[in-house]
Amino acid sequence: MEKRNSFKGSLGFVLAAAGSAVGLGNIWRFPYLAAKDGGGLFLFVYIILALTFGFTLLTTEVAIGRKTKQSPLTAYGVVHPKWKALGILGCLVPMIIMPYYCAIGGWVIKYFTVYLTGQGVNASQDGYFGGFITSVWAPIIFMVIFLGVCAYFVIRGVNDGIEKMSRIIMPALVVLVLIISIFALTIKYQDQDGLRTGLQGFKIYVVPDFTGITLSGFLSVVLDAMGQLFYSLSVAMGIMIAYGSYVSDDSNLVKSINQIEIFDTLIAFLAGVMTIPAVYVFMGREGMSASGPSLMFVSLPKVFVAMGPIGNAIGILFFAMVLFAAITSAVSILEAVVSSIMDQFKVNRTKATVIETLIALVVGIIVCLGYNVLYFEKTLPNGAVAQVLDILDYISNNIFMPVAAILTCILVGWIVKPEYIIGECTKNGESFGRKGLYQVMIKFVAPVLLFVLLVKALGLIPNL
Repeated sequence: MEKRNSFKGSLGFVLAAAGSAVGLGNIWRFPYLAAKDGGGLFLFVYIILALTFGFTLLTTEVAIGRKTKQSPLTAYGVVHPKWKALGILGCLVPMIIMPYYCAIGGWVIKYFTVYLTGQGVNASQDGYFGGFITSVWAPIIFMVIFLGVCAYFVIRGVNDGIEKMSRIIMPALVVLVLIISIFALTIKYQDQDGLRTGLQGFKIYVVPDFTGITLSGFLSVVLDAMGQLFYSLSVAMGIMIAYGSYVSDDSNLVKSINQIEIFDTLIAFLAGVMTIPAVYVFMGREGMSASGPSLMFVSLPKVFVAMGPIGNAIGILFFAMVLFAAITSAVSILEAVVSSIMDQFKVNRTKATVIETLIALVVGIIVCLGYNVLYFEKTLPNGAVAQVLDILDYISNNIFMPVAAILTCILVGWIVKPEYIIGECTKNGESFGRKGLYQVMIKFVAPVLLFVLLVKALGLIPNL
């Protein structure tokens, strides 16, 4: 078995963890939820939850990883011998996510190449995205390319692959995000409804809208923000346990976690600045109702073409940024499974990566074919109409992740006690500023919130 690698410095860990957190969920889900849930109201709730609920889960997983020096599959058995089975769930989540994330990553590569070759106008045409994903071979080819890139970085290891990639890609991603965000605030557009500006769209994004808000509506905002935190912080996916296991024992864990929180929340906020003002300017308030693939691959190309000659250049920058975000996230997802295979079966990194890459390839092909050869429609318990990709997403994100997080809270809060995590975070004499908050959250608040989120996902709270 290979000697366990570690990040060379805390900056490498912070950038890698932040790179994992800054993914497609931040870019296409955060802006939609903010627009849907009263703009500034959602932002306020999200930030409060990030500093409490998100902080609790993130701290727990990173500390478990560092203390056990194990992957998600094997770490829980080290924490408590009777809780080994939780590790299976912790490994299963990234294994389910990886294939469909690579399919979407392939879509991003496709659109990046379209804009890079100056064909952005074509991407804005009605039916272009549908025509692409319903074709048989093109989505598979782009998915394979994306998967291959991720496998390359993971095979190279923690230092020469993941850490080195993060140190290059993350600063570039931040620069691209800032450029696009600043540009989005400066644009304006005149039509029969009058003049709309980027700053007006920004105001809609950040100023709380309490119009018609009820207790039920507020609870819905809270649950949306909490669900978004899973995407934003990469918790309950096994990723932070894997990355935590590579953190050196003399690193200041609390400081690193605080930096990850700040970095991720800032990027999530800027994701909204990039998209909401631009969509509002060119498509009005009704255009802001788009989410997921339809926002990124249908609505935004129409926005770029409406910008005129500069639109293609902005499209290149945007999809380059999205591609960077998708790669850093997918690499972390792949690493969570690869490290699990290495620890459980005592095989080397190359063999473990090949095994998981082949699994992701087979399932990824099925995901791509789910829009053509294997197309069907299935109504999920939460009311959504789904294909193969949506079903995998629902199982992993709406069921397995909340269940894994609930069980982790029970294990740490009531079985091994919060001191297990607090001791790991303060073993070098560091202060734990939110110690009291952590104890209350891990034992009482987080499990209850997670249970409500799970019940909602199962369609048992239809009025929210």
